[in-house]
Amino acid sequence: MKSALEISINQLLNKKLASLEAYLKADVLAYYGSILDNIENHFLRIVEGITYKKENIYIVLNTTGGSATAVERFVKILRHNYKEVNFIVPNYAYSAGTIFCMSGDKIFMDYFSVLGPIDPQVSNKEGKLVAALGYLDKVNEFIEKSKKGILTQAEFIMLKDLDLAELRGYEQAKNLTIDLLKNWLVKYKFKDWTHHKSTKKPVSMEEKIERATEIADKLSDSNKWKSHGRPIDIETLTNELRLKIDDYSKDEKLRPLIREYDELMSNYANSPVFIHTRNFI
Repeated sequence: MKSALEISINQLLNKKLASLEAYLKADVLAYYGSILDNIENHFLRIVEGITYKKENIYIVLNTTGGSATAVERFVKILRHNYKEVNFIVPNYAYSAGTIFCMSGDKIFMDYFSVLGPIDPQVSNKEGKLVAALGYLDKVNEFIEKSKKGILTQAEFIMLKDLDLAELRGYEQAKNLTIDLLKNWLVKYKFKDWTHHKSTKKPVSMEEKIERATEIADKLSDSNKWKSHGRPIDIETLTNELRLKIDDYSKDEKLRPLIREYDELMSNYANSPVFIHTRNFI
């Protein structure tokens, strides 16, 4: 049974979420925590359980990342139920969270918000989540050293002991994240990109694919970002990656609604995965 304090917080969260929905004229679902396999059915029930459905939904997302395959199923669920899917990142959405955002028609961030490199997290033989690109980069480093004849005995032992099937799984996870990112950018994010801003010339499908490939390659370049959790801010995303982000930093109505809800939710969410709609908490 919930305490009086929990009931009060739940009511306040619902009130703030309802205010956000009224302003956006859309449904809102908040996802706080890791993106894990085996919770897709739970996510399905929550999305299908939204009884006040609009045509559009906004996902308020704060996550350190997780499974790209779970993200793929989340996207299928959302796209089946909604005409338009947008993302709001009040704080951070790393790795698989970044991939999730790239499936959106729009991404809303302010100057404080960050995304991250698309370094997929996969389970190793001990069942722990590890960043796949780190392993692949290290193996490639050992291979290059071996070609040059400078591989140390310790490095040789580490290389010899690597599980090839596990390594192949890391490669497949990397390829999946890049493919998902490119497909979703072209299909959803670039759907309204019909003319070039400077020349006014029509944008071809080949140009959309080229831009999506460029963004995917940059976000998956671990040598560029140096860290799985490297924060990539709105300025870098728009200027360096040439990705359109809706900046709500100076929106005097929307920003307080997001900030107040996020602060309350961040203090309240105390489990590995916390999902909130007005029908579910």
